[in-house]
Amino acid sequence: MQADPLVSVVIPVKDEAANVATLAREIGQVLDGVIPFEMIFVDDGSTDATVDQLVQLKDAFGSRLRILRHVRNAGQSAAITSGVRAARGRWIATLDGDGQNDPADLPRLLGRTQIDLDPPARVLIQGARTRREDDWLRRVSSRVANAVRAALLQDQTPDSGCGIKLLPRSLYLELPYFDHMHRFMPALALRAGAAVQCIGVNHRPRGGGKSKYGLNNRLWAGLVDLFGVMWLRRRGRLDFQAREDS
Repeated sequence: MQADPLVSVVIPVKDEAANVATLAREIGQVLDGVIPFEMIFVDDGSTDATVDQLVQLKDAFGSRLRILRHVRNAGQSAAITSGVRAARGRWIATLDGDGQNDPADLPRLLGRTQIDLDPPARVLIQGARTRREDDWLRRVSSRVANAVRAALLQDQTPDSGCGIKLLPRSLYLELPYFDHMHRFMPALALRAGAAVQCIGVNHRPRGGGKSKYGLNNRLWAGLVDLFGVMWLRRRGRLDFQAREDS
C-alpha cells in the first residue's frame, strides 16, 4: 500500500505535451524510495495533448500521479493554488511544467529542513538558477525583474521568479492569493513571519513547446503586482502578541 505522501510536487502545465512525461519520470526517479510523495499536475486549459500524455502515465505511477484540470486558462498562480489545495502532503514542492527546473535538485531542497517534523518548520526554500538556459531577452527581463523585486521588497533572494520551491502546505495556504503571486512568494513568506532560504539550482533548456512568457507579461505586467506586494508588506505587521488572562 502506498504510504501517505509527505511531499506533494505541484506542477502547473499548459500546452506541455512534449515535456510532461519526461518530467514525471524524472521526479519518480529522484524521489522513489527516498520519501513518500505524490505528483499533482494541474492542467491550466491546455489545447494540445498534455492531458492525454498524463493519463497514459497513470498505470505506471498509480495514486502517486494525480491530474487536476481547469476548464479554462486561469494562470500559473491559480494552477499552483489548485494543486496545493488538493495536496495530501505536509510539504509542497513546485516545479515549472516546461522541464527547465531539474527534479534532481529536489532532494537538496528537502535536505535543507527536518522534513518529517510535525508541525513543519515555517520556512520557504527558494531555488536560484545559477546559469540560465534561455534566450537573451528572457535572461535580461528576468534579471531586471528580480533585481527590482529584491531592491524594493528586500525578499532575501536573487531569483524569486525561479519555479522550484519548497514550503509547508500550511504556510502556502496562509499567503494572500492573487494572480502572479508565485513570483513574489519569498516576500509573502517573510510577511507571514516565515524564514526564507535560498539555494542554487540547475536550469535546463526547454525540451519542447513554446514559452508562455515574454517581456510584456513578465516585466511590465509585474510592476502593478510589485507595488501591491509592497503595500501588503507595509500593512502586514506581525510584531504583536496576545496574552490570555488567567
